[in-house]
Amino acid sequence: MSHTGLSRRKVLISGAGVAGPALAFWLNRHGFAVTVVEKAGAPRGGGYPVDVRGTALEVVRRMGILPRLRDAHIDLRRLTFLDGDGSEVASLDPHTVTGGVAGRDLEVRRGDLTAALHAAVRDDVEFLFNDSVDTLDQSGRGVDVTFRGGGRRTFDMVFGADGLHSRTRELLFGPEQQFHRYLGYCFAGFTMRDTFGLSRETVMWNDPGRAAALYAVGDEDDVHALLNFAHPDPPFEAFRNPDAQRDLVAAVFADAGWEVPGMLAALRGADDLFFDAVSQIRMPRWSDGRVALVGDAASAPSFLTGQGSSLALVGAYMLAGNLAGRDHAAGFAAYEHDTRGFVTLNQDQVGKGDATLFPTTALALEQRNAMLRNLSAMPSTEERPAHSALTLPAFTPLP
Repeated sequence: MSHTGLSRRKVLISGAGVAGPALAFWLNRHGFAVTVVEKAGAPRGGGYPVDVRGTALEVVRRMGILPRLRDAHIDLRRLTFLDGDGSEVASLDPHTVTGGVAGRDLEVRRGDLTAALHAAVRDDVEFLFNDSVDTLDQSGRGVDVTFRGGGRRTFDMVFGADGLHSRTRELLFGPEQQFHRYLGYCFAGFTMRDTFGLSRETVMWNDPGRAAALYAVGDEDDVHALLNFAHPDPPFEAFRNPDAQRDLVAAVFADAGWEVPGMLAALRGADDLFFDAVSQIRMPRWSDGRVALVGDAASAPSFLTGQGSSLALVGAYMLAGNLAGRDHAAGFAAYEHDTRGFVTLNQDQVGKGDATLFPTTALALEQRNAMLRNLSAMPSTEERPAHSALTLPAFTPLP
């Protein structure tokens, strides 16, 4: 099939977070007519800081947004670990723990990343905010989509870029539980007033099975608060119930020391609470017919890897590029063939250091603290190989 014969195929992307706008950018460059639907009323601002590392840096450079992201970079300078009684265990360079490279890798507020992606593509593609996909019906000629808002349209392809709890994946492949690999933890993130005198640093308190962190990204009045805890099973009943989330977190941390009581008080009134399980999505395939998944919807790696945004950016680039000049079946097959190894390698980073940051027993906590004390004497000099394990092909966009 010729390049020009495919040039104005109409496609729908569900989700305007990281993977969605990145995919929209590259599909537009390859000549597709792109629509993005997003249930929120606008690109979401704020959010916890995220990393852009390794291969993903080349994606944002090719998009032309690297300078903007460098301006938004959070230069985190210190990571301090505290014991259950609040005493200091170790204070070290954050890159020593994350496997990032100082001066090269980026850490930005999630809202700054999504704003940069949206700005790069908003004039070239159609955005439908305050709406979402209700049903998908595939046929030989396309995908008939009905929207929650009542609209009906037909597209040549549909892409699910709608996150860990993807509605597109559920419509296509069935309930999430069959692909959900729970890693044994839950977390609650929110912002609160900075009454701690912190600046460009993270302080993390631990006792067995529980962690509390305060994260100051700059010199603002607010800090990011994170409460992370071990939990035997994913609390599916709490995922869509903020009151149940607050009650669960409050019960788990009821007797905790340090600054946790004040964090729980702030949690009660927080209007930006984000609660979820620490988990991965592992799927045998990422497409069915004319519908494909990208980013967390296809292969969430969990925040323990720090690679969610980077995998979303790389996956979007690879999916769009592999579709250029190909029909959907050949394009989706090439996307999986060329991308899955990189994704799996990064998902497998769980358990290779990061998960040990949240020990569940007193012995494991002692071992973790000993490791941190040793790390503080050894500054990081190189990234983890998994972060750059894929060399981006040079797909040729339309002139």
